[in-house]
Amino acid sequence: MHSSPTMKAVVNPSGLPSSDPGCLLDTTLPRPEPAGRDVLIHIEAISVNPVDTKIRNRPANAPRVLGWDAAGTVVAIGPDVEFFKPGDTVWHAGDVTRPGCNSEYQLVDERIVGRKPRTLTFTEAAALPLTTLTAWVSLFERLGVARDGSDAGKALLMIGAPGGVGSIAIQLAKLAGLTVIATASRPASAEWVRELGADHVVDPKQPLAPQLEALGCKEVPFIANWVNTDAYWETMAAAVAPLGKVVCIVSNVANLNLDLLKSKSAVFAWEFMFTRPMYRTPDMVRHHEILNEVAGLVDSGKLRTTLRQTLAPINAANLRQAHLQLESGTTLGKVVLAGW
Repeated sequence: MHSSPTMKAVVNPSGLPSSDPGCLLDTTLPRPEPAGRDVLIHIEAISVNPVDTKIRNRPANAPRVLGWDAAGTVVAIGPDVEFFKPGDTVWHAGDVTRPGCNSEYQLVDERIVGRKPRTLTFTEAAALPLTTLTAWVSLFERLGVARDGSDAGKALLMIGAPGGVGSIAIQLAKLAGLTVIATASRPASAEWVRELGADHVVDPKQPLAPQLEALGCKEVPFIANWVNTDAYWETMAAAVAPLGKVVCIVSNVANLNLDLLKSKSAVFAWEFMFTRPMYRTPDMVRHHEILNEVAGLVDSGKLRTTLRQTLAPINAANLRQAHLQLESGTTLGKVVLAGW
């Protein structure tokens, strides 16, 4: 009788802080088999995002595999797969309701997988999927920024610009012709956002209103907040232009006073990258389409990877280091782990 094939994996026992060496453990698990529209991907490189650290801290009934940002190679497909074949190189951000990519092999629905950019290595590619989908949907769907350039010159205030989402969002906003006003509190982070294309840099540790006024942008039509909804709520309400739009991605802790936006008829929207796969929305294939379009933009030189640091190999010790670094709140761009 043949034993089932196994794979290396890093698991997270129930709710442990990154300071605990037991928060992430090396193990082996049964290798999964694809069914339906699933593709089985051999994971070559992974990136770490705040969702990993948040879920790691939550209680669980059993050890779980985290990680929702990866690049790899398709090794097997389910009977209903239409887009991919074994041997295809791909990238994806996965589905938070399923096991993640901190394992040698991962099952992912093909509708949320895209072709890897030809011009990027697996390591460079793994930095992008989750943050790119978040930034793309935030800008072009939630804020309604026109991709054809008809919003060119309009100002976008980007709070938390130096991090993973901001690092790709600046590039996407510039492709649409927006004037990007990015927050950055340290010289290194200010230099990074300028390198990516930010037109102006403001200090989030100082009041933003006078800094915006000095730029001739007392009110802005678009605001994207990637870091702290509560801390900037009143500032955003004051800065958004009448009929403007605000998008946030970090859950609020206190109640938000939506009435602050009423007189301006301003729109407030949430963006949660996992909504489509979580609820299996009818347009779930948008992730596949966006990732493919972004791959084209990367390959044509219009977008660059946001990779800043690589750790190797993929194991519990290096993942714990990446989690600790992310939780420090000072990460520029993305941290990627590569190879097994």
